[in-house]
Amino acid sequence: MESHMQPSGTFSMAKYLAQIIVMGVQVVGRAFARALRQEFAASRAAADARGRAGHRSAAASNLSGLSLQEAQQILNVSKLSPEEVQKNYEHLFKVNDKSVGGSFYLQSKVVRAKERLDEELRIQAQEDREKGRTPHT
Repeated sequence: MESHMQPSGTFSMAKYLAQIIVMGVQVVGRAFARALRQEFAASRAAADARGRAGHRSAAASNLSGLSLQEAQQILNVSKLSPEEVQKNYEHLFKVNDKSVGGSFYLQSKVVRAKERLDEELRIQAQEDREKGRTPHT
């Protein structure tokens, strides 16, 4: 008779173990879903805080593969001025030319950084024009 009870005891142990696993998965799933909702909310709030300019700038970062800060670091530009960007670009492009022992990779990074900063300057100019056109009340 005892050998007959042992399989059902094993079955109830397996069932109990399965319930524990299911409960654990549910707890982790709920925690993950809550964290995901919080992350989406924080991301949305940050995007709203940046406003329209932030959306344009973020889109430019995605297209170029460089953030504004990375581009500024590459070209060693602290504030965005077309003259400083152009001056630093020309210098860094020349010193990284392969014919003078430079690196094509670094030279291409310099070009991408200039493209990113030029795009940011274009966005800022467009915003300035839009602000100038809006009627003051």
